[in-house]
Amino acid sequence: MNTSHTLPQAQRQRCEVWTRVMGYHRPVAAFNPGKQSEHRERQHFTEPAAAAGQP
Repeated sequence: MNTSHTLPQAQRQRCEVWTRVMGYHRPVAAFNPGKQSEHRERQHFTEPAAAAGQP
């Protein structure tokens, strides 16, 4: 059961992404352009994969 559902463009809304910076949470949209670029380059991981030693 691998079906794909898409919404019409008029019903879509922007997703606000927050991240933890220096001990508190901030929206990525509030970052300056350099910090936004740095955020895009970050490598994300999942805890089970990290515990298993996988990249």
